[in-house]
Amino acid sequence: MSRNRRIKRPASKSAGNASKGASKRARSELIYGFHPVLAALNNPARQKQRLMLTKEAKKSLANEVAERNALPNAAQPDLESALTNSHTVARAEIDNALPQGSVHQGFLLQCAPLAAPDFEECCAPDAGGAPLVLLDQVSDPHNVGAILRSAAAFGARAVILPERHSPSATGVLAKAASGALETVPLLRVTNLARSMRDLKDMGYWLTGLDSGTDILLSSAALKQPVALVLGAEGSGLRRLTRENCDTLAAIKMSSSMHSLNVSNAAAIALYQLTINM
Repeated sequence: MSRNRRIKRPASKSAGNASKGASKRARSELIYGFHPVLAALNNPARQKQRLMLTKEAKKSLANEVAERNALPNAAQPDLESALTNSHTVARAEIDNALPQGSVHQGFLLQCAPLAAPDFEECCAPDAGGAPLVLLDQVSDPHNVGAILRSAAAFGARAVILPERHSPSATGVLAKAASGALETVPLLRVTNLARSMRDLKDMGYWLTGLDSGTDILLSSAALKQPVALVLGAEGSGLRRLTRENCDTLAAIKMSSSMHSLNVSNAAAIALYQLTINM
């Protein structure tokens, strides 16, 4: 196999259209890195097309399968099948398929985009009062991926963001999510303000993070379940988004710092919500 052969890149369209017939069948995405690829292989909803591994990565995956199979009642037939049907390639071939500087660890999975989740099904409040996360024009895929990772860690139901001014579920986002893209629904909505009103009707208490308010999240009187609303760095929440929040709250910080990276703020806020629940 030629070291210079390039894998066809997926079309850069919104994942919100992933479930639309022929478009979904014609498209593919590239997921890379050990944890994102492993999570995708374990996700039955993910249609896998081609798994490419370097020799070293193939050994790592074989060791992972062996370790899992050694656990009681923990056979991994999907992983075993993926390993058997994988393609061993040179590292340069994976390098050429991805943006320069991508940390892939020798793992590259070509797969179909995930189908768009159902809004009502994903957001219906559960008995435990799990929160939702809403993002208002957060455009950096690294930040969205990191927020997905925190959402998975703290048991959030889903992450919701507008179709416009939001990143696609590309390999960059999946890498930053470290597998959470496969477990936490990523919902794209046409109108964020209207979706916020729908969530209110479903019983959610919309809490916007705003460093300009004197109300601290740690002491705010919040009703369960909470939908946490975060805005883009710098501009923060848009006016209409702010107006649709039930409460605006801030994270307590030193006076020497006025704001946090949005993904860090999400992690701290989600942790605070777990304490308050």
